[in-house]
Amino acid sequence: MDHAEEAKKLFLAGYNCAQAVFCAYRDVTGLDMDTAARLASSFGAGMGRLREVCGTMSGALMVLGMIRGYADPQDRDAKGAHYALVREYARLFRERNGTILCRELLRDVQVTEGGEPEERTSEYYARRPCPRLAAEAAALLDRLLMNQNDKNGEERS
Repeated sequence: MDHAEEAKKLFLAGYNCAQAVFCAYRDVTGLDMDTAARLASSFGAGMGRLREVCGTMSGALMVLGMIRGYADPQDRDAKGAHYALVREYARLFRERNGTILCRELLRDVQVTEGGEPEERTSEYYARRPCPRLAAEAAALLDRLLMNQNDKNGEERS
């Protein structure tokens, strides 16, 4: 599956930015659409329109946790390795976009005040970088995972 194209398509279909990226990886996470969309629903628009960490990045990190995360709270090595992946993903995202913060990514976009989601219109899509960011977030994640697999000598999925 082309995760980047799927993420963009899902955003344009009305899913929030975090949902678009996270749901694009259903083939990898094994989650159904409803479950994936619900899990990621809080992280859109920089966490419920707080404009904090970009939702596309949050969605990608949720995927990273599902497929490369740790479960044993006592496994400091696994925790450290996972956090290193998170930092590397953030570095790649920041390198590409200048920031990981929604409010900074949307600094040139006039947005409505308050916490209510905006209506998805052609004007809404035309004035914001979110469809591109969803695709880029997925492409960066694919690249990170491929590089990690190459370093570990793993087969690609």
